[in-house]
This record gives sequence, C-alpha cells and structure tokens, in this order.
Amino acid sequence: MTLDFYYLPVSAPCRAVIMTAKALGVELNKKTLDLYGGEHLKPEFLKINPQHTIPTLVDDGFAIWESRPIMIYLVEKYGKEDDPLYPSCPQQRAVINQRLYFDMGSLYKSFAEYFYPQVKEKKPADPEMFKKFEAAMEFLDLFLSTSKYVAGDNMTLADLSILATVSTIEIAQIDFSKYEHLSKWYAGIKDTAPGADENWAGCLECRKFVENS
Repeated sequence: MTLDFYYLPVSAPCRAVIMTAKALGVELNKKTLDLYGGEHLKPEFLKINPQHTIPTLVDDGFAIWESRPIMIYLVEKYGKEDDPLYPSCPQQRAVINQRLYFDMGSLYKSFAEYFYPQVKEKKPADPEMFKKFEAAMEFLDLFLSTSKYVAGDNMTLADLSILATVSTIEIAQIDFSKYEHLSKWYAGIKDTAPGADENWAGCLECRKFVENS
C-alpha cells in the first residue's frame, strides 16, 4: 500500500487530511509541493490532478483531490466497520456532511476571503467580509451549543476539518473567546485530536509565512 500525499503543511485542508490519516493509523508518503516554485503546474503533476490543487492523494494509482472527499475516502477504505469518524447511519452521515460543507462553503471560505487578501495583497481588512466570517463563527458556536462535538457526541471527520480551520484562525490572531461553546470545544480538542501536534506545527509554519509576508 502506497499513499502518496501532495501537500503543504501551512494548508488547513492538507492538515485535516493528515489528522484523518493519523486517526486511522494510515501512513502517508508526504510529498511537499512548492506552489510558489510552480511544481503544481509541471506536466507530471497535471497528469495526476489537472486542477493542480492540494491536497491530492494517490492511492495505488487512484488519484483524488479536495480535502473532504479525501477524508471520507480514507475512512471508507481504511476505517473499521461503522467507524465513528464517519458512521454508517445515514442521518449521522448527513449531519457530518452538512458540517463539512459548512466548513468548506462558509467557515473556511469566509475566513480566507477576509484574512488572506490582507496577507497576500496587503489590502486593508474588509468589514463586510468580517461580518460574513463572524456569522459563520456564530453558526459554529450554535452547532456546538447542543452537542459535545461539531456533529454529535463523538469526534468525527467534521471535527478534524473544522479543527484545522479554527487553529488557523487562532494563529491569525483573531480572538474568538466570545464564542463560549466554540472555545470550550477548541480547548478540549486542540491538543488531543489525532495528529494534533502535526496540525499545530503546520499552523506555526503558517504564522511564520504571515509574519514574513
């Protein structure tokens, strides 16, 4: 079994996959891809992923990209039967899927649209973008007001994906202490989730990138 994983440690979606693999006991053959050097545009990588994005996983010749489908694939192929990370119950899966799509389309998206232009393009903070980001944080806090974890009473893929996002928000020095339930969840999972140490190491690399930009 050879699972080649093309990634960058600073990327939250990449770190979410790494934590999933750690939770499953799956070893990834990590291949750092230098986006700034154009490695993702080389013909050999375009054959693997014509969208030339990270993370990208190649499992014995089968290629898949986008972090959340990769996470689901890993559990469905390498997880135990009815794995709590992504249980077989359709309703439980529906909630997990909703939270994963929420992270992709609302939480991480609004954070990226608010924060990264300030870093990459030296643009001033956009108050309208911050409002959208705050709205997403409020929804996450609401989700966590009714359960211990993001999608119920057990840790799932949704927690790992959103942990990668929220830890990146922390290193961006955005204070979210006013969100009581979110803060409690984060304090409990930040250092205890599978692969938490590697996730945080990637966050610290991201912080250096931000500070040096």
